[in-house]
Amino acid sequence: LTGPPGQSKKEEKLWPENFTSILNSLLDGYDNRLRPGFGGPVTEVKTDIYVTSFGPVSDVEMEYTMDVFFRQTWVDKRLKYDGPIEILRLNNLMVSKVWTPDTFFRNGKKSVAHNMTAPNKLFRIMRNGTILYTMRLTISAECPMRLVDFPMDGHACPLKFGSYAYPKSEMIYTWTKGPEKSVEVPEESSSLVQYDLLGHTVSSETIKSITGEYIVMTVYFHLRRKMGYFMIQTYIPCIMTVILSQVSFWINKESVPARTVFGITTVLTMTTLSISARHSLPKVSYATAMDWFIAVCFAFVFSALIEFAAVNYFTNIQMEKAKRKTVKSLLEFPVAPVQRERSTEETF
Repeated sequence: LTGPPGQSKKEEKLWPENFTSILNSLLDGYDNRLRPGFGGPVTEVKTDIYVTSFGPVSDVEMEYTMDVFFRQTWVDKRLKYDGPIEILRLNNLMVSKVWTPDTFFRNGKKSVAHNMTAPNKLFRIMRNGTILYTMRLTISAECPMRLVDFPMDGHACPLKFGSYAYPKSEMIYTWTKGPEKSVEVPEESSSLVQYDLLGHTVSSETIKSITGEYIVMTVYFHLRRKMGYFMIQTYIPCIMTVILSQVSFWINKESVPARTVFGITTVLTMTTLSISARHSLPKVSYATAMDWFIAVCFAFVFSALIEFAAVNYFTNIQMEKAKRKTVKSLLEFPVAPVQRERSTEETF
């Protein structure tokens, strides 16, 4: 292939036709149904993740969402080439023509590959046959939560991925930059309202199934819940309601309407706070730390109402006894003078 007259050999080599020829030769006889080294050594896929946006986290659904750049690197010797350029930077159309790992997210509920304005995929081929394949994904993954300590709880939300069809005897996964640097989460990428993202850890494990043993890579995102919202919406109102219920002890015990209003109002307020606190939680079968706190507050408020009822009951009994005693004394008091008057008349 030759370029326009007057071009040097170096410039001539960079003509597009040269690269078209390289790509055609690479794909000539290439079977994308077979993994690299099929029937031979294990294919190693190196991975790393760059998190561009983390959140939101749903307590009710027990899931979290994040936007990531998911990178995979492997060697396919069938794609080695000799050319004037070190790296072939290709668009997403090349992806469907070569073999790519069948990576899937094991605990993913929904994953979306972005396609606007074009499929967000990066594909590069190096001279030695090394492939770099990057995708932009939005992933919604399951995050099991144990809410016993809610709202002072913390969680480790996992992201698990691995091969769908290839067991570890054919394909393995490793971290590109090692366990500590292969997952990047910039501080500005966290957009959480109720949580603080403390950090992340990574691990790998082997999972057995009836079809073989598979390598599973896992990233744990460690979260700690923020207390501010719950202090304002639940804890402080509950404390104020309990204090208000105790004010009834300083009201005259004979002021029945006032003490009744205090007691019933505070009980209804605690009931409303208890119901509203549960709206932001899944319907778990166990009691959380907030449930116990509200239960204790409710016990104080309800006991104040019971105390008033008991005091009112015994006060009425005492008043009834005093009234009977007064009536009895009034009935007995005039009898003595009449008897003394009669005895005087009999003497005369």
